Amino acid sequence: MQVDKTTQNDLSIFSADENQSIFHLLNCTQTNQGRDFLYQILNNPLQSLEAIQDTQITIQQLQQLTQQWPTTITNGTLMVIEKFYETPINNYPSRAGIVDAFIYKTFNSVDYSLTKYSVTHIINFIQGLHKIKILLQNKSSNLLTFWFNKIELLLNKPIVLNILEHTNSHKLKPFEIIQYAHFFRNHFKHECKELIELYSKLDAYQSLAIACTKYNFTFPQIQHSQHPFIDVQDLYHPLLQQPIGYTVSLNKDQNFLFLTGANMAGKSTFIKTIGVSVYLAHLGIGVPAKNMNLSFFDGLLSNIHVMDNILKGESYFFNEVQRIKSTVEKISNKKNWLILIDELFKGTNVQDAMKCSSTVIEGLHKMQNALFVLSTHLYEIADDLKKHKNIQFKYFETEVLDDQLIFSYHLKDGISNDRLGYLILKKEGVIDLLNEL
Repeated sequence: MQVDKTTQNDLSIFSADENQSIFHLLNCTQTNQGRDFLYQILNNPLQSLEAIQDTQITIQQLQQLTQQWPTTITNGTLMVIEKFYETPINNYPSRAGIVDAFIYKTFNSVDYSLTKYSVTHIINFIQGLHKIKILLQNKSSNLLTFWFNKIELLLNKPIVLNILEHTNSHKLKPFEIIQYAHFFRNHFKHECKELIELYSKLDAYQSLAIACTKYNFTFPQIQHSQHPFIDVQDLYHPLLQQPIGYTVSLNKDQNFLFLTGANMAGKSTFIKTIGVSVYLAHLGIGVPAKNMNLSFFDGLLSNIHVMDNILKGESYFFNEVQRIKSTVEKISNKKNWLILIDELFKGTNVQDAMKCSSTVIEGLHKMQNALFVLSTHLYEIADDLKKHKNIQFKYFETEVLDDQLIFSYHLKDGISNDRLGYLILKKEGVIDLLNEL
């Protein structure tokens, strides 16, 4: 699925404030390398339905292994191994016996201490991967099968098989430490680095499995379709502490959702929720919903947080226009798209915004290869749009009781004409402050 950086930023896939990012939510990795690979996964939605389905199977099968996953491989383990290969150390005797080991230990005490510590960690690493290999045996996903075969191939060396028989690496004799160190340093460096890279991938996918279980995510049903569609029940935003579930259906007969509601009523959150769920689905992981069926999307674009560009002398409105222009150009390729637009043309006056918004919607609704979710305060333009059968109208209700705003965050059929800006201004004490000037 094609996604640009603007859309990723709009959906908070990554964020300067990590606590407010989807990446942070899903990050249950144990190692820095795993974290880096998890970033790569989240940064690159999958490009085929087959890849999505195989990733789903991979994560579902890893969920079954969480309690059995070895805990001996830590971030510290990998750091020690990397330091072992990077640090200059006096050469080990190739066939160290008791005497050779004693001499090396005596005259290279610092190197020996590092060697002993490193060998212990490398053995723990190898034994941990061997346990993982056993866990992955007979798993059906292509990814898990590939990793199983790769681990088996890299560990299939006589001295490694001998190492696997050690029950306590801390009780190794000095000559065994020197022998293993010589092997690791001179004959296993390439394999060890491959295994670390492989484990980082396993760590990343295991992180996704843990997260899907932790947050009770549901794996969506995705299929190829000539016309894009989304059918989801009890969908919520995963970053909210007490979310309200949405039920949404978009298809070829009603592919345009026109959303209204007052400020703070929940429009932006709703739009982001749909975007995040489709994004997660195309990573091959679970989604925050009771159930979800959707088509494979070729692309996802959002128009939520448009910025002006002072250095280029570009206004907010100009960049809004450019974003819409870019969107129209991209979705003209006849492939399936999901388009998310939050408050069209905020950078101009109301009358101009109404005219521009109506013109854009009248054009977009004709495109059958895309689904559109658009929010606006300009409820006045809705009357002229009701003649289009493929546009559905939804709103978020707001109640006012004793000058207090009550937001239900429930999605309802219809159009909202709430104007609560002045009330919010008053409620926050701004009017009183101004009167005191």
